[in-house]
Amino acid sequence: MADEVVLLDFWPSMFGMRVRIALAEKGIKYEYKDEDLRNKSPLLLEMNPIHKKIPVLIHNGKPVCESLIIVQYIDEVWKDRCPLLPIDPYQRAHSRFWADFVDKKVIEVLMKISTTKGEEKEAGKMEFFEIFKILEGELGDKPYFGGGTFGFVDLSLIPYYSWFYAIETIGELNIEAECPKIVAWAKKCLQKETVAKTLPDQKKVYEYVEQMRKKFGND
Repeated sequence: MADEVVLLDFWPSMFGMRVRIALAEKGIKYEYKDEDLRNKSPLLLEMNPIHKKIPVLIHNGKPVCESLIIVQYIDEVWKDRCPLLPIDPYQRAHSRFWADFVDKKVIEVLMKISTTKGEEKEAGKMEFFEIFKILEGELGDKPYFGGGTFGFVDLSLIPYYSWFYAIETIGELNIEAECPKIVAWAKKCLQKETVAKTLPDQKKVYEYVEQMRKKFGND
């Protein structure tokens, strides 16, 4: 019997994009359900009763939650094609460390830039570049974070590129001037069809962010 795969997601979610890229890399067919996060579906509440968040991967009726856990699950279940994590245990741990670094640092600083003002916003801008310069150091001269092939850390970070225009506009930043290696890496990732077809248009993301900022009085 063929696998039944359903993804509960929201189109501008960086976390959902990770899962969509992983599924595309593996060539997995799935049903996509875009959630209204202001009016969460009974299915989302049933499948993720603890956090009540997207993304949720439903595989043959069983839910898997949290984006990096979902990506690792996908890699383990469909291990016969396009590995996302290295085989070597140390390299796997190294990849997980940097994906965790992205999770702990990047979303927090993006929110700081887009939702605060004055000194707090300026501090967020400085922190943004500090984080991405650390990531540039890890990338080094490699084409991808894992070396010669697109992998787990690339997949974890590249969705944030779709938010760069919004962050540059709101924060009055020039990311390429400060972090040219990251932008060059992102453009290389976008040469992959699995990435290019997943990431939404940056200006569409900016429009969404502006709507949210106006709604919550952050403009």
